[in-house]
Amino acid sequence: MIRLAVISGKGGTGKTMVTAALSHLLDGSMVLADCDVDAANLELLMSPRLIRTDPFMGMKSAVIDPSICVPCGECKVHCRFDAVDVQDGSYQINPLRCEGCAVCTYVCPAAAVSMQPRQTGEIMYSESARGHLVHARLVPGAGNSGLLVHAVKKTAMEHDQDCDLFLIDGPPGTGCPLISTISGMDIVLIVTEPSISGLHDLKRVVAVCRQFRPRILVAINRFDLELSFTERIQCWCDEEKIPMIGQIPFDPAVIESVRRGVPVTDSSATPAAQAIQILAAILEQELIVLGKKW
Repeated sequence: MIRLAVISGKGGTGKTMVTAALSHLLDGSMVLADCDVDAANLELLMSPRLIRTDPFMGMKSAVIDPSICVPCGECKVHCRFDAVDVQDGSYQINPLRCEGCAVCTYVCPAAAVSMQPRQTGEIMYSESARGHLVHARLVPGAGNSGLLVHAVKKTAMEHDQDCDLFLIDGPPGTGCPLISTISGMDIVLIVTEPSISGLHDLKRVVAVCRQFRPRILVAINRFDLELSFTERIQCWCDEEKIPMIGQIPFDPAVIESVRRGVPVTDSSATPAAQAIQILAAILEQELIVLGKKW
C-alpha cells in the first residue's frame, strides 16, 4: 500500500477539494481518511454511507468521588488550570478545563480524586463510491487531536490494509495533527496559494515534512489570482528541488461542486477539473515509480 497525504501549511488553500478530486481520478483500490479532525469535511464531497461509529477515548481527566471527598479545597488551590468548581460546597472537576496533569490526585488527603478515561471524540467508518472513508469528530474544546489522527489512521490500516492506496486529507498548519498525519507517509502533496502567507506557510510545512523524509510535491490552487506570487513559489520550489506538479486556476465551478457535494472533476469540462486531471496524471506516474521501488 502506498500512503499519500494531501496537506497545506494554512487553511483555505483547497486541499480537501484536491483530495476529493484525486480520489475520483486515481486508479486502483483505495481507503480514504480525513485527518483534519478539528474540522473534518471530506465527507461533504464524498457522500459516504455510515457503517459504524466508535468512541475515541482521549487522555484521562480527573474525577472527584463526592462520597469520599472532604471539602478541604486542596485540589482547587493547587490546580493551575482552574479546573475545580465549587457548587453548594461540593467540589467538581470541569472536564473542559482539566488538562490531565493529575496534581489533584497527589494533593488530595482523602484520595477522593482519580484519573478516569474520558470520551473526547468519535471515529466514523463509512462506505463511499471510491472505498471506505475513515473520519472523526473531536468534542468541542477537547485536546489530543494528534492522538485522534493516529487513531483514524490506525482504523483505516487495520480494516483496509490490502488496498493499493491510502489517501489522506490532512490538517492545515504544522502542529501535532499534521505531524501525526505525515508520519509514515510515502508522499505528501502540499496545496498552497499565491499569497504572502501561502509562501510563508509552505516553507514552514516543508521544513516539518523533511524531518519524516517522504517524497514532497507541491500544487498551487487559484494560481492565476496573483501571478507574481505564483512565480515566487515556483522559483522557491526550483531552488529547493521540490517538483511543482500542478497549477489550478480560479474556477467558480469549484464552488458549485462543493454546493452539490461532489468532486469538481465530476464535470471534466471546467478549467479546474482539467488542471487537476493533469496533476493526477503526473501524480499517477509518481505512484508507479514509487510502487516499482518496492
